[in-house]
Parts: sequence; C-alpha cells; structure tokens
Amino acid sequence: MTGFFNGIATAIITPFNDEGVNFAEFEKMLERQIKGGADAVVVLGTTGEPSTMTSDEKTALLKFAVKIADGRLKIIAGTGCNDTKKAVAQSVHAQHIGVDGIIAVTPYYNRCTQNGILQYYREICEAVTIPVIAYNVPPRTAVNILPETAEKLADIPNIAGIKEASGNMAQVCETMRRIRGKTDLYSGDDFLNLPILAIGGAGLISVTSNIAPELLKKLYTLVKQNSLEEANAVQDLLLPLEEACFTEVNPIPVKAACNILGYSAGVPRPPLTELEENNKNILRRAMANAGLV
Repeated sequence: MTGFFNGIATAIITPFNDEGVNFAEFEKMLERQIKGGADAVVVLGTTGEPSTMTSDEKTALLKFAVKIADGRLKIIAGTGCNDTKKAVAQSVHAQHIGVDGIIAVTPYYNRCTQNGILQYYREICEAVTIPVIAYNVPPRTAVNILPETAEKLADIPNIAGIKEASGNMAQVCETMRRIRGKTDLYSGDDFLNLPILAIGGAGLISVTSNIAPELLKKLYTLVKQNSLEEANAVQDLLLPLEEACFTEVNPIPVKAACNILGYSAGVPRPPLTELEENNKNILRRAMANAGLV
C-alpha cells in the first residue's frame, strides 16, 4: 500500500524523571511537533528507548500519545522485536490502543535469513489491519532487508512502507526501483534525507526533527516542489546539526538537545549515559548556528 503518510515523522524521545515517564513534558514535546508541522510521530521507536521501559510504561505512553494527538497527526508505534511472537503481540496491542500504524524493526541479534525477515513481517501483517512500516537498520540489528526482499514485502497488502537506514545509497536506490508504486520508501537516516526524497521517498522518519521539525518539513516541501537549490541550502544548514545529534549513539545527543531547549527530558536510561561535556559543547554550537538557541 502507498499513501499512509507523506511528509515528516519524528522519532520522538521519551522524557523520564525519577517517577518514570514524564507525561507532562511529553505532551509539550508532542504539541511542539504538531505546531512545527510534523505529519506523524513514532512513539517507542529506538529514539524512545523502549528496550529499557516496562510494559506498563509503554502501554501508558501509547495511550497518552493517542489521546493528546487526537487525530492532529498520526501516531506510529514501535513494536519490533527479535521474537516474532512478541512482535506480533505488541503490534496487536498497539492496534487495540488505537494507534494509526506501526513500525517494526527487523529481528535483531538472532540474525535471521531473508526468508525469516519475510515470515516475520507476514505474521505481523496478518495479525493487524493497520499499516505496517518495515524498518531496515543493519548497523543496529546485523540484519539487512535486501532489495529483492523489499520487493516481496511490498506485495503484502498492509505493508505501508520501508524505513531505510542502511546507509548504503546504492542499495536504497535499488530498493526504490523495486518497490516504486507498490509501497512507500521513507528515509530513516537524517544524513540521507535529501537524496532519498529526490529518488521518490515519501517522507522522513527523523531524529533531528525532535528539535527542528520546521527545518525538516521545509526540506521535505522544497524537494517535493523540485526547488533543489533551496533544498540544498536547507540541507547545508541541517548537516552540522545532524552531525551533532549523532556524536554519540542515538538518543543520547538529541535528548541532551531537548534539555538545552528547555524541556525536562531527563537523561537516557542505562546502559546509555548522559552526553559527554565536549559533545554538549559541539551540540550547543550547532544548535546556535541553526538558530535554535
């Protein structure tokens, strides 16, 4: 399927405090995304730190996000797992809560075959009726959705797209060639947002848009208007900011950036650590240069 969403989706952080999830702060962040022009948010994606959250926390956050969004933008729940049975159960649960769609990262650590990837997504898609985005991020998972596998995934009726974060632009182009018109391609790599949009990507699923949704939406709009010279100027502005948002493993820097903007985002849960001071200085300079502080 195509057309689930076009534009930008923010892979939103989860703010924590001593009691757990800071819901009041999450609401402020969600409202900022709506005001900044985001078309969707991914809740409990990698950036949201679901691997260190309890089941009760994850359920409560999804329910809260759906309630606060109230149809003003799409809520996409991260439900992927290295256990297919658990991924299916989490997907069914998210649908029951009322999310608009789900995004499921490939199985990780187990390192399944391409046939295993296909079976994983088939079982998820057969269990739910809402749109499903497959997420390819080999640097984290050690599993890669090859273009020929993406082509087969595109034939599953409720596969709404593939989020590509392989970092291999040649592979991304071949995947786009094989799925074009059957399902959508989304950039999952802020550094490659512009070229992925230029080859026909339907949108961006971005980390940096936690702090700069307006700039990411502007980049998307300019590319879709074929205003590539202006889009390149925006990309040139964004690139140092994106580099600063990945000086350490995501979401360490972007969570620090949210704190710099005045949110009470807290710090990442262990084993992730707070951003090192020298990298905070890099981040502050990049945010200042982008006009964010």
